[in-house]
Amino acid sequence: MAVTMAEITKLRTMTGAGMMDCKNALTEANGDMDLAIELIRKRGQAIAAKRSDREASEGCVLAGVKNGFGAIVALKCETDFVAKNADFIALTQQILDKALETKPATLDELNAVKIDGRSIADLVTERSGVTGEKMEIGFYETVEGATTVDYIHPGNKLASLVAFAEAAVEHQVARDIAMQVAAMNPIALNRESVPAKIVEEELKIGREKAREEGKPENMLDKIAEGRLNKFYQEATLVEQAFIKDGKMTVSAYAKANKVTPTAFRRVTLNEE
Repeated sequence: MAVTMAEITKLRTMTGAGMMDCKNALTEANGDMDLAIELIRKRGQAIAAKRSDREASEGCVLAGVKNGFGAIVALKCETDFVAKNADFIALTQQILDKALETKPATLDELNAVKIDGRSIADLVTERSGVTGEKMEIGFYETVEGATTVDYIHPGNKLASLVAFAEAAVEHQVARDIAMQVAAMNPIALNRESVPAKIVEEELKIGREKAREEGKPENMLDKIAEGRLNKFYQEATLVEQAFIKDGKMTVSAYAKANKVTPTAFRRVTLNEE
């Protein structure tokens, strides 16, 4: 049977597949829309299985906030060409919008969320069939606070979120701190939240360096503690030097503006 342009357009709207892919699927399915969708889905699954060992190192990273709940979604693909495609970016935004609406707690939960009757995992697989590349949600991070702000670095490869204890936070102040997270990549909010394993490793490294420098054994612990303090100043958000004014810390900037950062998240596809 002949396939109409209206049917092709409808299938393309439903799946995001190309015009010829939709025409071929509808022709094979004899105009059965549900079967055509299944054929496109199976093509995506076949491509995903075939390219499962490929590295998906490119992609799109977007962040957003709704009623204090913030999320970052990183949809990954193989090439920068696909990552910059408008449909690929739109799919990432669609997934992010649904995450903000439904607040899934984990990546697995996000993949199971349905959009127009299809799971997000299936939507990604179908898109893989369109692009011919491996695609997957590589990262999903969330944070929630009385106020939460997002920052997306130009190019859609890096994004951050910061939550605050206060309900009323000046947007530029919040954005400055979110940009700090993006630029300086802290590992923890403050020294109290640095994992014990990392603290132990830094102390061990500090002792070994001091020993190599010929310092007395009875001074090694003290020297290591001093180096640990420097590590905290470089690696924890509130103790870092503020990027817009190196004479003050982020903590001092936050205090001057009467805000209290409580949590942050950061996702990047850039090599660091």
